[in-house]
Amino acid sequence: MEDKADGPVTAADIAANHYILEKLQSALGDKFGYLSEETYEGTTPLRQSWVWIIDPLDGTRDFIDKTGEYAVHIALAYQGRPVLAAVAVPENEKVYTATKGGGTLVSTRDGQTRPLQVSDRNQIDQLYLVASRTHRDERFQKLLEEMPFKDRNYVGSVGCKIATILEQHSDVYISLSGKSAPKDWDFAAPELILTEAGGKFSYFDGQPVPYNQGDVKKMGRHHGHQRSLPRAVMPTGYRSFS
Repeated sequence: MEDKADGPVTAADIAANHYILEKLQSALGDKFGYLSEETYEGTTPLRQSWVWIIDPLDGTRDFIDKTGEYAVHIALAYQGRPVLAAVAVPENEKVYTATKGGGTLVSTRDGQTRPLQVSDRNQIDQLYLVASRTHRDERFQKLLEEMPFKDRNYVGSVGCKIATILEQHSDVYISLSGKSAPKDWDFAAPELILTEAGGKFSYFDGQPVPYNQGDVKKMGRHHGHQRSLPRAVMPTGYRSFS
């Protein structure tokens, strides 16, 4: 294991990244762009309209700590928006998949596949919040404690957090931008599996989150994840605070 600016990286990250890229590139060639956490360099958008956005191991710290809360994210974006996605949660033996306009499915190791839909809970005192297990400073913890949710779930990777919403164990995900701001590969695949199951995912002001814009960090303006709730009732999401 070695440390990088945004967190640890393991041999598993590198091996998974190499395997995924090799399989995609050998099958698809250079007609697509490939934006991966372990190979990303530079600040300019990839030139291709179709771009694979890959996080080979989202939740490396959880992988190291053996919490089981890590995932593999693979998304295909067209002109900056995801149209196909897969989020695999190995410890749960589940793969969540979605296509734009085609809904969200979960497949299990026994060969079963079923559609998923987010919860229809819509009163704040009945909602379950899911937040990061480790990326919570004192400021964020105080914010979470002041919100009148029914209860809170603390989970590792973004993919695993969104999975708890798909499985109706959670309703709202909040994350602050900052030093550990999520990046394209953290969000592209989880966004599509959430929205195709009836949830919402956007900047805090309701604008869609663009990908392959050059700067992969999702910070600098107010933005967030949202369940399908009226904003006047519950403006859920993550945003930047100065």
